[in-house]
Amino acid sequence: MQLASVSLIVPDYDVAIDFYCTQMGFELIADIDQGRKRWVEVRPLGGGGTFVLARADGADQEAAIGNQGAGRVWLFLQTDDFVRDHAKLRAAGVIFEEDPRHEVYGTVAVFRDLFGNRWDLIEKKPEVFE
Repeated sequence: MQLASVSLIVPDYDVAIDFYCTQMGFELIADIDQGRKRWVEVRPLGGGGTFVLARADGADQEAAIGNQGAGRVWLFLQTDDFVRDHAKLRAAGVIFEEDPRHEVYGTVAVFRDLFGNRWDLIEKKPEVFE
C-alpha cells in the first residue's frame, strides 16, 4: 500500500484550483462534477501523492479551513533545487513566513497557502536520509 491522496478543505473549488495550479504550479488531475460537489484533484508537477480539494460543507468544516494542521506546518513540499523553487514560488506571489534556513536535515522555509495552511518548502540533505 501507499498513500495516494490527502483531502484539503477549501472554501471554493475554483479559487483553490487557481491558487494551487497558477501560484503553486501544481497540475489539475481531475475535476469531476458530481452534482452537489466535485471531485477535484491536484498534484505537484514533480509527481507524488495528490490533494483532493474538498469544498467545506457546514460550519465545522468551514472552521477547519487553513487549520487542518492545528497551526503547525503539516504539508511538506520537497524540492531538488531549493533556490530555484523558492524564487519561483515568491515570483508567483506565495508569501513565506521566514527567510530560508539551513538545518541539519536540509534547507527549509515556511510559507502559508492562500487559505492559511502552513507548509515547508524543503530540500533534504540526501546523506541525512540514507
